[in-house]
Amino acid sequence: MTAETRPPRGFDFFAAGELAAPDLPADEVAALLREHWGLDVELHSLGSQQDQNFLAVQVLALPGSLSAKSPMGVVKITNPAFTATELAAQDAAASRIASRTPSLRIATTTTDAAGAPRSMVADTSAGPLSIRLIAFLGGGTLHGSAYLSPHAVARLGELAARTSLALADFEHEGLDRVLQWDPRFADRVVDLLAPHHPDAARRERVTDAAASAWATIAALAGDLPIQAVHLDLTDDNVVRSVGAGPDTGGRGLPDGLIDFGDVSRSWAVAELAITISSVLHHAGAEPVSVLPAIRAFHALRPLSPAEVAAIWPLVVVRGAVLVVSGEHQVQLDGGGNAYAADGIEREWRIFEQAVSVPSEVMTAVIAADLGVELPAPAPATGAFGVNLPDFDAAAAVRFDVSPESDAVDAGAWLDPELEERLALDALDAGASAAWIERATPRLTESRVRSAEPSATIPTGVDLWFADPQVLEIVETRGAGVRIVVDVAPPSTPDQPIVDGLPARTRIRIRLERADGAAVPHLVRPEYANGWLALTLDPAPLLGLAASAGQSSNGEAETDDALLARRTASLAEVQEHYYEAPPRIERGWREHLVGVDGRAYLDMVNNVTPLGHGHVGVADAVSRQLRRLNTNSRFHYGAVVEYAERLAALAPDPLDTVFLVNSGSEAADLAIRVALAATGRRDVVAILEAYHGWTYASDAVSTSVADNPNALATRPDWVHGVDAPNPFRGVHRGADAARYAPEAVERIARLAADGRPPAAFIAETFFGNAGGIPLPDGYLAEVYAAVRATGGLAIADEVQAGFGRLGHWFWGFEQQGVVPDLIAVAKAAGNGYPLGAVITTREIAARFRSQGYFFSSTGGSPASSVAGLAVLDAFRDEGLQRNALEVGTRLKHRLEELATRHPLIGAVHGLGLYLGVEFVRDRATLEPATAETAAICDRLLELGVVMQPTGDHQNVLKTKPPLCLDDDSADFFVAMLDRVLSEGW
Repeated sequence: MTAETRPPRGFDFFAAGELAAPDLPADEVAALLREHWGLDVELHSLGSQQDQNFLAVQVLALPGSLSAKSPMGVVKITNPAFTATELAAQDAAASRIASRTPSLRIATTTTDAAGAPRSMVADTSAGPLSIRLIAFLGGGTLHGSAYLSPHAVARLGELAARTSLALADFEHEGLDRVLQWDPRFADRVVDLLAPHHPDAARRERVTDAAASAWATIAALAGDLPIQAVHLDLTDDNVVRSVGAGPDTGGRGLPDGLIDFGDVSRSWAVAELAITISSVLHHAGAEPVSVLPAIRAFHALRPLSPAEVAAIWPLVVVRGAVLVVSGEHQVQLDGGGNAYAADGIEREWRIFEQAVSVPSEVMTAVIAADLGVELPAPAPATGAFGVNLPDFDAAAAVRFDVSPESDAVDAGAWLDPELEERLALDALDAGASAAWIERATPRLTESRVRSAEPSATIPTGVDLWFADPQVLEIVETRGAGVRIVVDVAPPSTPDQPIVDGLPARTRIRIRLERADGAAVPHLVRPEYANGWLALTLDPAPLLGLAASAGQSSNGEAETDDALLARRTASLAEVQEHYYEAPPRIERGWREHLVGVDGRAYLDMVNNVTPLGHGHVGVADAVSRQLRRLNTNSRFHYGAVVEYAERLAALAPDPLDTVFLVNSGSEAADLAIRVALAATGRRDVVAILEAYHGWTYASDAVSTSVADNPNALATRPDWVHGVDAPNPFRGVHRGADAARYAPEAVERIARLAADGRPPAAFIAETFFGNAGGIPLPDGYLAEVYAAVRATGGLAIADEVQAGFGRLGHWFWGFEQQGVVPDLIAVAKAAGNGYPLGAVITTREIAARFRSQGYFFSSTGGSPASSVAGLAVLDAFRDEGLQRNALEVGTRLKHRLEELATRHPLIGAVHGLGLYLGVEFVRDRATLEPATAETAAICDRLLELGVVMQPTGDHQNVLKTKPPLCLDDDSADFFVAMLDRVLSEGW
């Protein structure tokens, strides 16, 4: 008799019969703890599938008749079916992991003052029962359905790997047991318990899926190493760190491990499979959500090809076992086991997610992600092919509707008829056929305002024939290939091979592995590696060129190499949004598009007020570039017209324009003009503000979010005044009226000290802090004070200007003032390099003392016509009115969110210049910095581009293109609501 077939020394699930959990009264357990260990504690019931657990809380006396409660451990009453040897193995395994992984917290059995373990076999009302007091680990588990971030999922994989490594050489006779959770026995467990499932339809799905997955596992079993395993390293059995690091979303990452009740010997890879299975019931989780855990596990404890091939079938059988076991336990306990009953739908969701993608697809996805090469499927043999006797392949035209194709410009990709029209145009031009290749993303299939990525990757080719075709299929049995031909629209779903193909109608052809799952014609990019591994490229069979979207070995091309090149070639400080940024190569209106065809709602891009891909700007610049582009010292009409029209938008007496390249240059130049005009060197600036990166604009930038050393490195000619923030500044609410007098006093003191300021510079709407209006009358008082000393007032309108506030074209209009100099950029060119300083003729003339001025591309013919096209669009497209109407509705909806989500401390701003500020406490206003970063990452997953702003990085920078419509605004609010409800 082999070790695998002999009866186990310990518990045997199949011989044990019913396994009802212990159910001792809490007062009886408390009395036992007092009697045996001298502990006087409160007990609070905890859930368990087959044991009974209590949280033991010690009441501590404090001075002044006060008291405090402190958790001291978990009382575990083990099911009497388990032997003392098995319990000893559990304690030994916990101690082994604790000693070998000191960075992790491990829930071991506590000891008394003499060092004796608090473990006993007590005589109870239910007979002799083993009772232990296990160490309590603070921080909380991942229990529940809240969203798990990729960082949290990766940490689960890391914990599983470290546990596996610690137990790799662990031996104990208490490991010799047969548990229903051991996947080595999953087929027997499902066979035994499935008949108890009350839902016939669910029962059949579970048994069919388990049988299919087990067949794969059985074929791999001989190559799967066996060792000691925790066997229950799930979301319920890991504990978060008490401190919240920068990548934790304010909630801590798992760093502790509890509940060693299932320690046993099994396949090593089962540790990982069980862990990732527990991720699948969480909000937003799907099969690819577990990849960070698999990646983290593999980095520490490399997986063999056989283990990679076994992972997903093991996840499927784990889901099946959970479903049948949960239903069986509920029936066994007569409905009294709330823990088991609450898990029924959770376990069903795990199973549903596990089977939502065929195992062979997920296996290929995992292998590609890890770079593990699996054994290739048996090559196709025999004769197979597609013959079109009347088809001239040499005259066929391939057309491209990928995100980088010119054919989808200017929003054409949103036209549902675009592919058909492009194909028919090619046929009308004399092509024998028009076709779209396999594996290249189709932007035409992308959906805007979608929380889920679209299916944009074709697994076969699409063709339109100029003339009717006779189709001859050459396909012998045993070839290992299934040829699928669909006429779109098909006469029946998944129409089989047809004899004749009509002209000018879409035909879809796929080559699928005969032994694989049926393959959709379009699949999501996240799963493309898996589905494409089940197909071959049919193009060569038709006499067409091989599809370029796949490399020769069938692996999807990624953008990791491009990101690596960026990192290697750009300066390190020139950062990018997001830790793992999508590659964006296209935009249209308020949407950005990744190269995989995923469309994102752009809620942060105030560089392009007209929206991305604006045809008017593009055409004007393109036309001008074909004619002339040079610097503004040449004489041409566009620069004159643009300067006139821009000056006309400013109030009197501002009538003269300097043209530059950017907002930084505009702020810098405005300061230099003020210095020259006044003959002074001192400037007063608001703290927590950002004005640019050039020398002068950086000097007056005091935001520590943009430069952590901003305050310590200011030159002595810059004098800061408190940020007039009525929400979280030094003066709040009604007290915000004190900001202006204090700034006035500072200006007067400088003048009295013989250093009267040349200028006061401020954003006219406090944008860097999240779109906060300045207190009423603030600029009027401060402008008057600086002018009284002979200085000038500079309005930084780089962000607030050009109609973003809706009510006014310029931000300073909200304050009822007129500055001496206006610095503007961003919106001026809709992303084309263009900025300006607008001032009076007299002030501009004083700059002559500095010599002459020009900017090579500021005011060039191309930038001038770009600026004119922007002004035309503002005039013709009602963008300022749209900012007011959509922005007002958006703010009201965000304020409604704040009534339901305490994390929202305030909603700031006007028009489409808004900020959603997150705080951990509305009384203390503690910034929710880590949460804000995590919320932005989660929003990206749901199709929204958003970034934090402010010195505390706790405000959502809500400054979208001004063409934002109500549907997009509603989508943003819905996704933010979802994140705040489900977690981040």
